[in-house]
Amino acid sequence: MERPELVCPLCGNAEFQQEHGRLDSRWGVTSHRVTLMICTRCRYILHFYDKHSIFDFD
Repeated sequence: MERPELVCPLCGNAEFQQEHGRLDSRWGVTSHRVTLMICTRCRYILHFYDKHSIFDFD
């Protein structure tokens, strides 16, 4: 299966800065791993939760 190209929905740029992080629930009971793809042109942030998406950035 061919991967679709990631494109910024605001400016159409295809270059991104990749960051990894964690989001905790309000009470700290749950924690979720996220990957943030930040557009290098307009700085729009795309959030990907726990690697469950059609984009695999590893």
